[in-house]
Order: sequence, then C-alpha cells, then structure tokens
Amino acid sequence: MMDQSEKDKGTIMALVLRLKEFRLPRAKQLLEKVNRGEKLSDSDIQFLKRVYEDSRGNLSLIERNPEYQELATGFMDLYTEIIAKGAENDKAS
Repeated sequence: MMDQSEKDKGTIMALVLRLKEFRLPRAKQLLEKVNRGEKLSDSDIQFLKRVYEDSRGNLSLIERNPEYQELATGFMDLYTEIIAKGAENDKAS
C-alpha cells in the first residue's frame, strides 16, 4: 500500500509535467498577448479559471511538500500578472 508521501510524489510529477508541457507554454502565449495590449478571449479566461481552481485544489499537496512552494508561487505570480494586464487591456478598450 502506498503512503501519502508516495502518492504525493506521483501527483507532483504529473502536475509538473502538465505545467511544463501545457500550462507554461499557454501562459507564455497569454502573457505575450496581453503585453501587446490585446484582450483575453473567453477561452483564455476559462483556461485561467481552470488553472486557479486546480491550484486551489492542490493547496494541501503543496503544504505537505513545501519544497514545491516556490515553484507553485512562481506560476501563480505569472497567472496573476496575465490576469491583471488582461484586465487593464479590457478597461483601456
């Protein structure tokens, strides 16, 4: 039977893979988009909501594995920057 630590490691590996292969490339595209002054689309906003909801669901995982706190915080800062800049662009148009 797997203990919590082993389960956490498997979950973290899957999350890091998803971040690296899917979420980070999409986030970089969104950051470039808002930095060009463009507005976020409905699908962009849905993506950001999904990321936010997933991250809230993983808070206890990060609390149990504080060595990943900095990584998680960095990604959340990136998403926060995208949302803030997107909101500015929305107001400006």
